[in-house]
This record gives sequence, C-alpha cells and structure tokens, in this order.
Amino acid sequence: MLATQSTIERASYLPVTQTIALVDDDRNILTSVSMALEAEGYTVRSYSDSVEALHAIAETPPDLAVLDIKMPRLDGMELLTRLRP
Repeated sequence: MLATQSTIERASYLPVTQTIALVDDDRNILTSVSMALEAEGYTVRSYSDSVEALHAIAETPPDLAVLDIKMPRLDGMELLTRLRP
C-alpha cells in the first residue's frame, strides 16, 4: 500500500509512545499494571529488582517511573534519590 498525502498528514498527528519504567518486587503487580498500561498505549519496561532498575533507568531514562516503596536490596525512596540529578 502506498502512503498518500492524507495518510502522511494523519501519521504526523499520532502521539509518540511514552515509556514507563515499572519497578516492583511482586511479579503479580508487575504483570497486572504492565498489562493495564500497555492497553492504554504505553511502552512499559518492568523490573523486579531495584538494583537492576537503577542501572537500566540511569542508562535509558523513561518518561515516567513508578516505584514500589518497600523492596529488598534498595527501597523505592533510595532508588528515587539515586536516580534524581
């Protein structure tokens, strides 16, 4: 199918997909929240380990991060403190 001018014009109005980093040590929460966010059109990167999330988010920052507060190794507040400039 060839792209017509109207197709190209419509494509320029489509929203850019926003990326959300989801960090929680509970796999059930990661799965359910990820499914809900993806159904709304977001790209979700899920992490069950806060130290892994720290490195991944620092390397490729998302548009939004949703953090669990109580996690082993590194809690959500400490993770936030380390991620903020």
